[in-house]
Amino acid sequence: MLEKAVVLLECFPPTGGPFRLTELAERAGFAKSTTSRLVGSLVDLGLLERGENGYRLGGKLFELGSLVPRRHDLREAALPFLQDLFEATRATVHLGVREGHEVVYVERMHGHDSLALPSRIGGSLPLTCTGVGKALLAFASAELVEEVLAAPLPQLTPHSLTDPMRLRTAIEQAQVSGLAYEEQEAVEGVSCIAAPVFGAGGRAVAALSVAVPRASCHPARLAPAVRTAALGLSRTLRGGT
Repeated sequence: MLEKAVVLLECFPPTGGPFRLTELAERAGFAKSTTSRLVGSLVDLGLLERGENGYRLGGKLFELGSLVPRRHDLREAALPFLQDLFEATRATVHLGVREGHEVVYVERMHGHDSLALPSRIGGSLPLTCTGVGKALLAFASAELVEEVLAAPLPQLTPHSLTDPMRLRTAIEQAQVSGLAYEEQEAVEGVSCIAAPVFGAGGRAVAALSVAVPRASCHPARLAPAVRTAALGLSRTLRGGT
């Protein structure tokens, strides 16, 4: 039953729902009666929330995720730099880590006129469709890069890179410049600039980014702010060295 509950929770996209019971049953491939029992238990535990339009992921999931020591410590160390980056750019700011072939968002800051983005704290998106993901991929092991390039590349928008050669070029450019760029690959009309964050031993442990409307993307202004925030956080994680 625990495995089935996890399958059910993984049916939710980054937006978190809502889905009606029949939709969840279809997505999970479970009988409606089984889905009903699981959903009832998950609601009681706070892992799902029931609303007028169906079920959403519950706040308890965020509480549990925030208790993971590695992510909690990283988020606490990153908050001052993310705040500075937000103040400098007034853009939506992300911090993410890699989990397999996906980026998981640890923090997100945005203003009142925030963009309609698929990212959310605790949610995940493909590495290859996001600036944060590309920055992480550029400084990952060669084995991981080849593994990602050999697999079918996900497509979230018509602009997502589905050609392995184009993605390889983007990764190589990020390795040289220390910055990764994403143009409408996660959501149309939005551009992103990201930089890796390095921990002890020079390993990329996270990446941060700014996301702006494509028409307002000015790399000459945004890129230095992103790089400065990433360097500052990297220095902090390495103990000031």
